[in-house]
Amino acid sequence: MAQQITGSCLCGRITYTIDGDPVFAALCHCSDCRKSSGTGHAAAIAVPDEAVKLQGETRGYSSQTDSGNTATRHFCPNCGSPIYNTNTGMSDMKIVHVGGFDDPNLFEPQMVVFASRAAKWDKAGPGLPSFVEMPPMG
Repeated sequence: MAQQITGSCLCGRITYTIDGDPVFAALCHCSDCRKSSGTGHAAAIAVPDEAVKLQGETRGYSSQTDSGNTATRHFCPNCGSPIYNTNTGMSDMKIVHVGGFDDPNLFEPQMVVFASRAAKWDKAGPGLPSFVEMPPMG
């Protein structure tokens, strides 16, 4: 069984517990992740919906992905911290931002995705498998 992960937004109005192994753990350089994180990439884990217990209410912003799916980015309406994403192409998953983890050292990235879109100054994930775009998840 996976180690339990706890986390919260910056102001503490949203807290969460994750019980379950990540399906994947990635550093993502897509432009949406870069813009929504405010830095060169986003660090996130994908876990089954039922593994995430959320306290507090998020707001969401939806946009279309390159593949035609709809991604919804859920964030704290008070402090703006990104909490998790959903994607219609992975409807049974939550993609949780690791910046809110109480212990960020529990995150172990497995890959870099959308590496072709990385800013030249962001050298995240040296030595990890790197994908030009998003690899197939099926």
